[in-house]
Amino acid sequence: MTMTRRRVTKPVFVGGVKVGGDADITVQSMTKTDTRDVKATVRQIHELEEAGCEIIRSAVPDMEAAKAMAEIKKRIRIPLVADIHFHYQLALECAAGGVDCLRLNPGNLRNEAQVRQVVQSAKARNIPIRIGVNFGSLPPVGGIGRTRGFSRHMDLVNRLPKAGAAQSGDYSVVDHMVATALWEISLLEEQDFDQIKISMKAFDVPTTVEAYRRLGEMVPYPLHLGITEAGTVQSGSIRTAVGLGVLLYEGIGDTIRVSLSGDSVDEVTAGYEILKSLNLRDKGTTLVACPSCGRADVDVVKLANDVDALLKRSDKNIKVAVMGCEVNGPGEAKDADVGIAAGAGRAIIFRKGEKVRVVPEAEMLTALMEEIERTPATG
Repeated sequence: MTMTRRRVTKPVFVGGVKVGGDADITVQSMTKTDTRDVKATVRQIHELEEAGCEIIRSAVPDMEAAKAMAEIKKRIRIPLVADIHFHYQLALECAAGGVDCLRLNPGNLRNEAQVRQVVQSAKARNIPIRIGVNFGSLPPVGGIGRTRGFSRHMDLVNRLPKAGAAQSGDYSVVDHMVATALWEISLLEEQDFDQIKISMKAFDVPTTVEAYRRLGEMVPYPLHLGITEAGTVQSGSIRTAVGLGVLLYEGIGDTIRVSLSGDSVDEVTAGYEILKSLNLRDKGTTLVACPSCGRADVDVVKLANDVDALLKRSDKNIKVAVMGCEVNGPGEAKDADVGIAAGAGRAIIFRKGEKVRVVPEAEMLTALMEEIERTPATG
């Protein structure tokens, strides 16, 4: 079974970053600072830039935050996306302030006249719009595009069957997500606006996967992938890798964000690891490590973590192996550009499975890093 050819999409440009078409799948994150605190937000974005983040999004809860976005934009290098909910005036202010993209939530910004104003402002400035459909803030059932007569406490969305639970003829969560996206897509297209990308996020992985599959067959626009409120760094990374891995393997997805309850740098790291595992990006080193067993004469887990920490400082496109057995290690990791197989009191440094050095245990980490420095990038 081979990976499906990537879905063909109409590309958009978020600042200078191409999303969709033949562009690499990009890795995004979101700031977790108070956007009104320009200094703290810029500092966090700079950290994310260093980690390889390619597009950054910031929450815009009020007009003070909207005005701060203009100043933040001046001090960073990567494209800036304004995350807008409820209040269209915040989108207008951010567009005027020079942001690179607007994220609009069709679940809580449903007034057609207001959305049209935002679209005209974006169109005049050549700013793309991400339609951000999210299970947690879908419009009420029967209330797509309507602003009156519905209470959020009686919206009935939570009673809709999720993917896999719907019976024939049922109106499901996926149906509602797709209908919500199509409503706003049509609203934008009516104004001859096609600088669109779309996300279809839910916490439930099967629902998310099915929503992206369905919409991807209907529209030509790039898709931003994510699992919303995925969880902690450990559990959230796994949940996201499962959901995004399925979609990416099927050729669906043009840009991704791993949503974690933790440091945003961890989101970027996880994003690249997901893409690297499918050979979709080769940014930075790839670490191969054995799980350790009774044959190991050293603490393989500690050695692997030490090497991983050092490799984070490098963006060289090579594969590095850390193995705990000098008998099988070089053979099991023979496709690694450089590796170490640690034994009792000594370690073998190897390249493509061939031994190049034998060093004392006390010197093995230093020797490995020296060998990595000598290794040319493969990308």
